[in-house]
Amino acid sequence: MDTVALFAGVIGLSPREGAARFAAAGVPIFPCKPTEKRPLTEHGFRDATSDGSQIARWWSRWPEANIGMPTGRASAVEVVDIDVHGRVRGFAAFELARREGLVDRWQALVRTASGGMHAYYPADPDRVQASWQAASAGIDFRGEGGYVIVPPSLVLFEGNRSTYELIGAGRGDAVSIDAFTLRQFIDPRPTPAASTLAEARNDVDTERIAAWMAARGEGERNRALYWAACRLAENGITDQSARNVLGPAAEHAGLQRAEILTTIRSAYRTLVGPTPPFRIGGGSPASRSLNGQVIS
Repeated sequence: MDTVALFAGVIGLSPREGAARFAAAGVPIFPCKPTEKRPLTEHGFRDATSDGSQIARWWSRWPEANIGMPTGRASAVEVVDIDVHGRVRGFAAFELARREGLVDRWQALVRTASGGMHAYYPADPDRVQASWQAASAGIDFRGEGGYVIVPPSLVLFEGNRSTYELIGAGRGDAVSIDAFTLRQFIDPRPTPAASTLAEARNDVDTERIAAWMAARGEGERNRALYWAACRLAENGITDQSARNVLGPAAEHAGLQRAEILTTIRSAYRTLVGPTPPFRIGGGSPASRSLNGQVIS
């Protein structure tokens, strides 16, 4: 899609009018709660569509709904999210990565409600890149399995209603970024050999835990996040790794960033007593459950 032209074309429009523009451009979207980032549909970004009739029905029901757009293959764009939250200011890390040529060829720049920024890049159809968080650096990557709020949406932040809006365009030579290299630059990870050894020793499929947690319904998500963080802690996964794995899933499930970090921190601080190992795929089914649901 022509990201710059689309975002420029929705300036000043209502969310309902903006949603119609996205549908006309063939871009899949879904409704989120007015002034929030939380999806209104049961499956969130997985419900995204460019079908004009469905989008008209959604925004007839929720005319002030914000517009969510999945990232990755669905929309053919990926986004680097520069976060501004508390003491975290992601612009410094982004500038260092830009100087290294890792993020300098964007399609569009969009100001976010917190005063941060979304930098849009074309997705490489031959390389699927999963979403991740580097919370300490204030940088998130929105790729496969992620979504962003797009203009002309409004979000309430610290008591103020702020609009997502286009603030810059690329030079016409935008390219897909290497998300793995970017993450290694701003938030170095353990060597693959060490990581693989740890995962083999603990026999924990963190991806499936995260996916299970993201599928919990409203009212269950915080407890599910706490439960999942405890399972990772029991199996020797570091709290930083837990934040990186569970953070994006929890955010996509509708939890707020501060709530996510507090819940994971609480799980790691308060976990007491031995519990049976949590095993998926390779070993016996999990012996723990949440709300009566056994994860296997």
